[in-house]
Amino acid sequence: MPATDAFTEALARGPVYAALAALAGGFVVSLTPCVYPMVAVTVSVFGAREAKSRWEGAALSAAFVLGIVAMFVPLGVAAGLTGSIFGSVLQNRWVIVAMALLFLALAVSLFGAFELALPAALTNRLAMLGGLGYRGAFLLGLACGLIASPCTGPVLTGILAWIAKTKSAGLGALAMGAFALGLGIPFFVVGTFAVQLPKSGRWMVHVKSILGIVLVVVALYFLNNAFPLLGAYVHPSTVLWLAAGVAVVLGLGLGAVHREFSDPVTGVKVAKGVGLFLTSGGLFALVLGMVKPAEALAWQQGNVDGARERALRESRPMIVDFTAAWCGACKELDKATFSAPPVGVELGRFVAVRVDATNDEDPKVGAALQRFGVRGLPTVVIFDSHGKEALRYTDFVPPEPFLASIKAVD
Repeated sequence: MPATDAFTEALARGPVYAALAALAGGFVVSLTPCVYPMVAVTVSVFGAREAKSRWEGAALSAAFVLGIVAMFVPLGVAAGLTGSIFGSVLQNRWVIVAMALLFLALAVSLFGAFELALPAALTNRLAMLGGLGYRGAFLLGLACGLIASPCTGPVLTGILAWIAKTKSAGLGALAMGAFALGLGIPFFVVGTFAVQLPKSGRWMVHVKSILGIVLVVVALYFLNNAFPLLGAYVHPSTVLWLAAGVAVVLGLGLGAVHREFSDPVTGVKVAKGVGLFLTSGGLFALVLGMVKPAEALAWQQGNVDGARERALRESRPMIVDFTAAWCGACKELDKATFSAPPVGVELGRFVAVRVDATNDEDPKVGAALQRFGVRGLPTVVIFDSHGKEALRYTDFVPPEPFLASIKAVD
């Protein structure tokens, strides 16, 4: 979430960047109103405040954070192990729409329309779990991971979706471990160094508004992947950057972040609503303008048979790209791989044909997918100059290994 938000970009750059992105996400979540007020009280419960030395306080705090890690890592492993199932499900446009609606609902909750929280009785029971000592600190960390779940949902849902697309249990464990460490940073700092955190206040509402705006932008991006009407008129240009920038600044000025829907004054609520509309719309336009790929190839559209005859007649290799408007990894291939100048130069000797599978109910599209054994998107099939299949890619591949591979195709 769709693969061009900050976390997906980090995944493409490697596991270290992915872990850092997840760590940052966990830390941001720790500043929300359903986590931050717990910090001082929770540290007192597991005994770090009464520790005889800083080392003992650090050890108790580390045990608590390990409990949070133990809560979230299995989620990442499960998402990675079942990635092949989730990956195919997430390619369905209606599943993408459902995810976008989920993100919008979570955003609305962050804006204060309704509260997501566990029942108070369960929260209180979990908060007293374990008692003092290392065992108690670890168990309390497990419980706090569950207590914090309503606030982690907006960030956690997105990260788990992209972990599923990697199909890697190791990367899932790494990302969720980093997320949990980010969530545990304030607890560790307070428990180890006995620092006084800033008091709760309006600034936490601002953090929720920022997270909500991010979710709205992600939801719009998902919807554009399923139904590309939203971004049909977005083209990278100076006019776009200026107009989108003005919309963001104006929206922030009207109160997209610093005003609240809970304010009894109707004008304040209206100003915040208009501000959210302008800020989210402007940011969406900026994101879409930055990720739209430049066309490096003159793709033939849909006529695979004609392209194949031409390739055989001219003794040229052929590349067939199966794509769809809702396929995030397809867009990433366009943006990062096919648009890379060295790749474009090398593919100049290929006959390039693209099959748009956005409408998979079209009989012609269905026949092409069946003929080439396409089970999911993206799928890139490369034939040599004799018409024999030489390579097949069913996921994003960076430009360097892709270039090396196609150079070997005669």
